[in-house]
Amino acid sequence: MLQAITKSAGLPLLAGALRGRLIAGDEKASKPPIAAGKLAIASPAAPLSQEDDAFLDELEKANYLFFGEQAHPETGLVKDRCNTRATDTGIVASIAGTGFGLTALCIAQQREWISLSDARDRAITTLRFLWEKMPTHRGFFFHWANVVTGERIWDAEASSIDTAILLCGVLTCREHFRHAEIYRLSHEIFNRVDWTWLSEDTSLLPHGWRPEIGFLPYRWDFYSEQTMMYLLGLGSLSHPLPPEAWNAWKRTTFEYDGLRYIGSYAPLFVHQYPQAWFDFRGKRDRYADYFQNSAVATEVHRRFCLELAKQFPDYSDDLWGITASDSRNGYVVWGGPPEIGPIDGTVVPSAAAGSLPFLPQATLRVLKNIKNRYVPNAWSRYGFVNAFNPLTKWYDTDVIAIDTGITMLMAENLRTGFVWKTFMKSPEAQRGLERANFTAYKR
Repeated sequence: MLQAITKSAGLPLLAGALRGRLIAGDEKASKPPIAAGKLAIASPAAPLSQEDDAFLDELEKANYLFFGEQAHPETGLVKDRCNTRATDTGIVASIAGTGFGLTALCIAQQREWISLSDARDRAITTLRFLWEKMPTHRGFFFHWANVVTGERIWDAEASSIDTAILLCGVLTCREHFRHAEIYRLSHEIFNRVDWTWLSEDTSLLPHGWRPEIGFLPYRWDFYSEQTMMYLLGLGSLSHPLPPEAWNAWKRTTFEYDGLRYIGSYAPLFVHQYPQAWFDFRGKRDRYADYFQNSAVATEVHRRFCLELAKQFPDYSDDLWGITASDSRNGYVVWGGPPEIGPIDGTVVPSAAAGSLPFLPQATLRVLKNIKNRYVPNAWSRYGFVNAFNPLTKWYDTDVIAIDTGITMLMAENLRTGFVWKTFMKSPEAQRGLERANFTAYKR
């Protein structure tokens, strides 16, 4: 899922009136992004109401049930997806979903939904399996695996980005539990990853490697979720990326409805995933404040959906959000602007949920509306179903690990900043930001 979807080639631009409202420049952010006016950016000075906090608490508890119940008890691997309306017999695990699951375990223990001893045992089981039994290549994990055995599935690639998401969960566990065995296993797993092999002949990292063909032809060459991967590579002591890798990829500037930001021809999640762990608030590199940039990108996406309401009248200020997800016709990579994929009025709850810290008021309004208006069809034991379409009365039966994960982590970051505070204690994260020349500043 997380491969080759941020490539700009061949993706359609907006049709009709929308086309004139988006401007993209291919230079590396020759114009700095500008703020989106008075956006409702979250901060410690902007506490949630009791009602909003209670809503997010209910949502997070439901999300954690997925990770608690769909992680295999002997391997710790988390299923890629789960049918919430029937007995699920799937065996496909997601290595990225497992990274979200490790972080969800920390949140659950912090909130005392699971005891410290049980949480610690689960973390050790997972980390031990990842270190001792899970197949890897040069330390990189295969995208999909058998949830019971860990064996590679579907000719999956050894994935650079999915490994990065897993590593974020591994480091979060290490910093949260502060336990000798967890520390040892986390240290070994992280330092086994050979970033120098991945960057041997290029500063633009490949998406992955398959034993049948070698490196995949796609490169992480534009702004996307790959920021987390480059920062982790820069933060490695055993096999570090060269500092110039951070400056190698393009930061294309988009302008929509008077708002300018760094973006990609890609779904909204590319702005969200790195910042589930990396805390960019009050920091910037030579190009941007990426937290503020993601807030602008989310506001642009909201306005884009409102424009689409002329065609799909379900979209409104209370119901918007499109990102890569299930649809009635299968999995679709869609979003915008510019318009990507055959948008048909489908709503993806994780699009708003993944941006909770960026635009709290606007995203909470959407999520609470879905919970109040579309229950039980859009809600399950594990929280929101992956997607639904009010116009056609189609409701997904599944939840997907990474979308449930981004929902839970960003809800917790909005509430307490727990994931940010925990992950950012890691020397690897701090070293990555330092080598990428991030500096603190006051807006």
